[in-house]
Amino acid sequence: MNKTTARTVGGLKKAGYKPRSVKEEIKSNLIARLTGKQAVFPGIMGYQETVIPEVEKALLARHNILFLGLRGQAKTRIARKIGDFLDPAIPVIKGSEINDDPLNPISAWGKEQLEKHGDKTPIEWKSPKDRYVEKLATPDVSVSDLIGDLDPIKAVNLKLSYSDERAIHYGLVPRSHRGIFVINELPDLQPRIQVALFNILEEGDVQIRGFKFRIPLDILFVFTANPEDYTNRGSIITPLKDRIESQITTHYPNDIDISKAITKQEARPDPETVKRVHMPEAAEDLLELIAFQARESEYIDHSSGVSARMTIAARELLYSTAERRMLLNSEKKTTIRFSDFWSIIPAITGKVELLYEGEQKGPHAVAIDIIGEALRELFLEYFPDPNEKVKQGEKDIFNTIKAWFEGKNTVELINDEADKLRWEKLDKIPGMDKITETQNINPADLHFFKEFVLHSLAEFELISKDILTNKHLFKDPLAGMLDDLDEDDF
Repeated sequence: MNKTTARTVGGLKKAGYKPRSVKEEIKSNLIARLTGKQAVFPGIMGYQETVIPEVEKALLARHNILFLGLRGQAKTRIARKIGDFLDPAIPVIKGSEINDDPLNPISAWGKEQLEKHGDKTPIEWKSPKDRYVEKLATPDVSVSDLIGDLDPIKAVNLKLSYSDERAIHYGLVPRSHRGIFVINELPDLQPRIQVALFNILEEGDVQIRGFKFRIPLDILFVFTANPEDYTNRGSIITPLKDRIESQITTHYPNDIDISKAITKQEARPDPETVKRVHMPEAAEDLLELIAFQARESEYIDHSSGVSARMTIAARELLYSTAERRMLLNSEKKTTIRFSDFWSIIPAITGKVELLYEGEQKGPHAVAIDIIGEALRELFLEYFPDPNEKVKQGEKDIFNTIKAWFEGKNTVELINDEADKLRWEKLDKIPGMDKITETQNINPADLHFFKEFVLHSLAEFELISKDILTNKHLFKDPLAGMLDDLDEDDF
C-alpha cells in the first residue's frame, strides 16, 4: 500500500510508516540533493561559496538557525527555501490542531483519539506548505500569539478545568509541530516573549497564565535579524541566542555580474514593455555600480545597508520611463538612455538611510552624487581618464569634442524627446564617433554610449552640464562662466 493512500492508523502501520523528526527529515532530503548533484538552493545567487555551505552544514547538524544580515540580503528567501526539504506529505491525526503524529501523538486530544479508536483512528496528509509557518516579529506580538492562551469558551463547553491542557487555544509555535517556524526580525520581539521561546527550545516547557505543562514540540526554528536592530530597536536575549546553534552571516553581492543576475531575476517590469525597450549592457552595469557606490557613500548609513530592492525598483523605473516616452511620442520601440537614470532617483532616496552629512546635503543631491560616482567608475572601464595628460605620441581622443564646445556650441537634451531627435543631436557632435570607435560597441548601444560620454565629460568637468526640470544643457564651462560675468555687469 502506498503510504499516501492510507486513511487510518492501521493502514499506516501496514504501509510500514516510521515517524522521524523534522530535522532528520530535512537532513535526509538534503543528503539526497547533495549526492544527486541537484541544485540545493535554486534561485539564490552570490552565496555559493559562503552562506549556502554554512546552511547545508547547519541542516546536516540538525541545528536551529539564525540568519544575521542587513536588509535585502535574501535571509527570508533562504528560510523559505529550507521548506523545500520537507517531505511531499506526512500523516497527522485528522482534526489535530498541532499535527499530531498518528503513531506518537503529543497532545492530550491526540492521545485520547488514539486510545479511543486505535487502528481505526482517521488520519490526513499535510503538505510542506501546511508545515511552514512564518511570523514577522513586531513589538505587539504576545505570548498568546506565539504559544497560546486559555480558551474559557472551550473550557465551559467541554466542562474542563482551566488547568486542563485541552482548554488551551494553541498559538503559532505549537501549530508548527513537525514543521518549520520562521521568525523574521527577532530583536523586535519583547524580551519576555523571547524567554518563552527560550523555554521551548531548552526544555519543551509551555507556561500559559500560570499553568505549566510540557509539550515535546518537534520544530526547526529559523530566525532572521538585522544587526542595525541591536542598537535601534532591541536585541536578542543572551540565553535564547545561546540556544540557537548556528548563526550565519549574510552579505551583499561582491561581484557586479552576480548583482546584475539577482536584479534581472527579481525585477518585474511589464513583459510587453521589455520586448519593446532595449537595455544596453552598460546600462545594466551602471545600475549595479550605483548600488555599490551607495554602499560606500560617506553620506549613507552603512549599518543600515543598501538593499538589493533598490536596484530592482530602479530597473523597473528605467523600463517604465522608456515606456512613458514611447507613449508620448507614439513610438513602437526605444532604448534606455543615460538620462533615464534620473528617473531612478525615487528608488534611491526611498531605499537608503542618510547620515547627518547626507541630511544636510539633501537626499536628491546625494542620489545625484552617487549616480555621478558610478558614472565616472564605469567610464574609466571603457575610456582613458580625460583629465590625465596624454602620453607623447598619443592623440587626445577628447580634443575634438572639447574644441567644439569651446566654440560656444551647446547641446540641449530634453528628457521626453523622440529618439530620432535625440539621435540627431548626439550625431552632430564632432569627435563623438571618434571616441566611441575606440570600443567594440553594439550598434544598438551606440547612442547610449554617445550620451554616456557626454555626461561623463561633464562629470570630469571638461564641459559643463546644467540639470533643468526636464532637460540637460551641455556647454563649455568657461563660456558659461563668462556668460554669468556678463549678466552680473548689467
